[in-house]
Order: sequence, then structure tokens, then C-alpha cells
Amino acid sequence: MITTASTGPITTITLNRPDKLNAFSGTMREDLLAALRAAADDAEVRVIVITGAGRAFCAGGDVDYMSGLQKEGDVPSFRKLLDAGRDIVTTIAAIAKPVIASVNGVAAGAGCNLALACDYRIASDSAKFSQSFVKIGMHPDWGGTWLLPRLIGSGRAMEMLMTGRMVDANEALSIGLVDRVVPSSELANETERLAQAIASGPPIAIAGIKRALRASEKNDLRAQIELESENQLAAFRSKDAAEGMAAFFEKRAAKFSGD
Repeated sequence: MITTASTGPITTITLNRPDKLNAFSGTMREDLLAALRAAADDAEVRVIVITGAGRAFCAGGDVDYMSGLQKEGDVPSFRKLLDAGRDIVTTIAAIAKPVIASVNGVAAGAGCNLALACDYRIASDSAKFSQSFVKIGMHPDWGGTWLLPRLIGSGRAMEMLMTGRMVDANEALSIGLVDRVVPSSELANETERLAQAIASGPPIAIAGIKRALRASEKNDLRAQIELESENQLAAFRSKDAAEGMAAFFEKRAAKFSGD
């Protein structure tokens, strides 16, 4: 129920359970984690895209399954679900390559937080977002209480988390929940254009940018500048810097190799 396809330097991971709005069930969490790690380890891959099949991005966890666990008091099995979500979110943060969420429809609960965990969110105009946990008497997981307020502020995060209300694509864009909204018919093409634009850049510098942006959430200014200098020195020593500067003087497009 997780499919992976690669086009050149771009790997697209698709949550593929459209009849259930791509809700996580069975081994989907573990399979998603494995797909992310495989793309991270593939030297040919420069950008990772996560999307959903059909009319939804991801409806979150399979409530039927969770209800069964709750009725049985099966805490260890439920804990495994939480640990898998943690591992996915922290892996996305740790991967040196940019991870783009291409949100094609409803993103609810864990599905919403999966999108938030990605480095960039491009959404169709039919996308909707909900921290729906409270609707079934549950608490947010998958890092939602950490990710959401950093994007939209604590007040808006509190409202979304405590009411579980649905936020449409336009509101999501206006409050900073997503970075770009495009017509549904253009989502795949616009996602590919974005991914190709990033993939054509210098991988060493781009990995440094992701690392620096993630670190900026906890660093003070001095520590951030030190990290920038470390990343800049790594870029300066690379063959890509020589290629980029040569292309600048020769007035041509640079061809970055990642070396």
C-alpha cells in the first residue's frame, strides 16, 4: 500500500490505499519508513516527494483498527503505532535531501502531521487539513504539537488541535500551513517542476540549507552563523562550487554532480 517511483533524480512515494483515503493500516507505516530510508540512501536521488493516491493525501490512522486495540486494552500494539509515526517524522527531518509533501486532498490526523513534517508543502485547491484527533477523543501525535505552532503560531495551533476543525487550502495558505496552492489539475505538474528545480541545484549546498533551516529552530544567532560557515566551507571545497562559478563566468547553466 506504499508505492515508489523514480524519475531521474526525483523519487515519489505514494500512499496507495485510495478506497480508505490512504489511512494508515497494516505495515503502511513501516513500509513508508523503509521507502524514505531507501530514497535517502540512493545516491541518484536528490528530491523525495510524498503524495496520496486518489482523492486524499492521508486520512490518518485506521480508526477501525485503533478502536479494536482500545477495546482490547492493547497498549503495546498501540505504542508500536506511535513509535512508527515518531520514526517517520524524525527520519524526514534527518534526511539530507529535501522532502516535499504534494497534498492532493484531505490530510487529517497523522496524515496532516506527515505533511507538516515535510520540508515544503504544495497543495491542490481541493486539499483540506484537520488535526482530527480530538474528534475521536485522542491526543495529537506524529509531532503535531511541535510542528504546527512553528508554522502557524501557538494560538491558531491551539484552535486547530483542540477543535479538530477542517481548514481548506486557501486558509491553509493564508496562515502558513502550506507554502503554495495550485489547481488540482496542475498539482502533479507543479510538484514535478518544483522538484526538478531543486534537483538541478548543488546537492551539497542544498543539504546544508536543509540542515541549517532545521537547526535554526533551536540555535541562537551565533550558533547558526557557525553552522552556516561550516556548510559554506563544505560547499566551497566542492567540485560543484568550481562548476557553478565557471558556469557563471561562461554564462551557461551549471551542471552539478554532487561532488
